[in-house]
Amino acid sequence: MSALIVPASFRAMPRWWRDDDGRDWLDGLPALVDAQCETWGLAVDGEPWHGSNALVVPVRRGDERLALRLAPPGDDVADEVRALHLWDGRGTVRLVDADIPARATLLERLDGSRTLADEPLAVALPVLGGLMRTLSVPVPDDVTSTADVAAGLRDSLEEGWRAVGQPTPRRQLDHALACAEERAAAPTGSRAVNGDLHFGQVLAADRTPWLVVDPVLLRGDREHDLGRVLWSRLDELPDAAAVRRAFRTVVDAADVPVERAESWVVLRSMSYLLWGLERGLTIDPPRCRRLLDVFCP
Repeated sequence: MSALIVPASFRAMPRWWRDDDGRDWLDGLPALVDAQCETWGLAVDGEPWHGSNALVVPVRRGDERLALRLAPPGDDVADEVRALHLWDGRGTVRLVDADIPARATLLERLDGSRTLADEPLAVALPVLGGLMRTLSVPVPDDVTSTADVAAGLRDSLEEGWRAVGQPTPRRQLDHALACAEERAAAPTGSRAVNGDLHFGQVLAADRTPWLVVDPVLLRGDREHDLGRVLWSRLDELPDAAAVRRAFRTVVDAADVPVERAESWVVLRSMSYLLWGLERGLTIDPPRCRRLLDVFCP
């Protein structure tokens, strides 16, 4: 059995609160790491790190410094592998190998101790906007589009809003529904979008200063996740004017239309507010309310 210890901070992630299979997977991780190292001829080379879902173990294969990522039951590793193949290191971590049945990927080694979450907003926001632009590469038409995402929200937001006790003024829900209708009806084109882009998933790297990990491949509006960018560090923005300045910094760096970006901030903030309230979250829902008050007063 491996000497690997699953970090307590990983076990404490909200993902596992209602997930018995996930907790069993956490307990079995040392053995899974051993098995994958044997399969790929790897040696563990340091302490693991993690995001909210997957464990990443620094490893070596000969002189090659790599990272072994293990995803929990329920994660679609095939989709992640497709995304990494498509971007092929352009703005993202490079994929070296994949074992989809084992939910394991072998990746180039990044600096797991340093993410954009550690950088001042004045540095981090332009980087995120620039990455939105960098990741906008041609993508097949069978990839889920941001219009599809908006259509799903159009059809579900009102029910979700009622289910958690109508937590915002009706005008804000109506605004979000109008944004959903607008983005669902708009042409999306054939450019790639990362549907899960935020500070904690951009790591320092050797071949370029910053690279994205764990991307979610979508097609369409590159600013789809701008709401998450803002709420992730909203506590550092003291007032509405500061929020607007941060928003504009990313919009300019990403080179996207302001009105379209505002629509996505409203949509994603309303969606995450309802999702968070349904699951008992206490920190992010107030941030989402604040963003709605800024962009939908």
